[in-house]
Amino acid sequence: MQSLGGKARAKSLTPEQRSESARNAALARHDRDTNLPKATHGSPDHPLRIGSMEIPCYVLDNGKRVITQSGVLVALDMSPGTATKGGGDRIGNFVNTKSIKPFASSVLLEMITEPIKFRAQAGMAYGYDATILPELCEAVLKARNSEKGLNYQQRHIAEQAEMLLMAFAKVGIIALVDEATGFQYDRPRRDLEDQLKKFLSESLRQWVRTFPADYFKHLCRLRGVELRPDMKLPQYFGILTNNLIYRRIAPGLLKKLKERRLEKGSPSNKLTQWLSEDVGTRAVLVHLGTVVGLMKINSDFKTFQRQLDQIAPIYPETPGLFDNPSDWEEPAA
Repeated sequence: MQSLGGKARAKSLTPEQRSESARNAALARHDRDTNLPKATHGSPDHPLRIGSMEIPCYVLDNGKRVITQSGVLVALDMSPGTATKGGGDRIGNFVNTKSIKPFASSVLLEMITEPIKFRAQAGMAYGYDATILPELCEAVLKARNSEKGLNYQQRHIAEQAEMLLMAFAKVGIIALVDEATGFQYDRPRRDLEDQLKKFLSESLRQWVRTFPADYFKHLCRLRGVELRPDMKLPQYFGILTNNLIYRRIAPGLLKKLKERRLEKGSPSNKLTQWLSEDVGTRAVLVHLGTVVGLMKINSDFKTFQRQLDQIAPIYPETPGLFDNPSDWEEPAA
């Protein structure tokens, strides 16, 4: 009824009156935006870096430390969904699932339902008090340890939450000691961030993306498959990757990686997380550069594969008569 009344009133106004009403509404919105808290520290090109993650964060003129909504999604490795304000819908939907909501504190629920709108260098932004991250992590881990547990799609978020909480605890005690001793004024500006990277480096190894986005984009193009942001790559892509990458780097590498994954991990683990940093990962990255380069200059998969066979052929499963025995020693997986 109010809407109908407003439309009727608008029709009764003269053009000058409608123009004046629009100006007043614009001024009111401007006044509201002017009264918003303003970011005094932080910018898009200076995010909090944790491993390969970049989490936008700011300090406001009221002293609040905030993390943007998109930053929370990045930290917990959550897809953005259909949120229109930087991730708020996705975060709210996640916390309100049957598995998480019983373990979400009233503080967490309040933070999610009332995001902080503030003025940043790039314009208006939405975020949360930075304490939302440990609150979210705690709720996720409680849900994981409950009788019902988490569903399959939420388990990787729990692993991410566990890593973050452990790292936050370690960095937190360092910050407290530095404050108590006065060392906080002498330490380098990025010291705590570097500490966080160090604490998370081993744990994050399983989540850091080794394969560039271009690899999947061009592989989809050459195979005639639509690449969607939300797609789960078909299983045969794993078979293709084994043939295009692992079987061409070193004799027996694929077999050894699968054995190590079976021994120390689970079938869902990525093979790249069992590569050594100094030899295995470097070798994969160098070979990936060759593969992606060939993909870019080709328009069909068969031609690309034929060229790759010439440059980096697949190693046979067993050594041949004239093979160098040293090539078949156990690889440094």
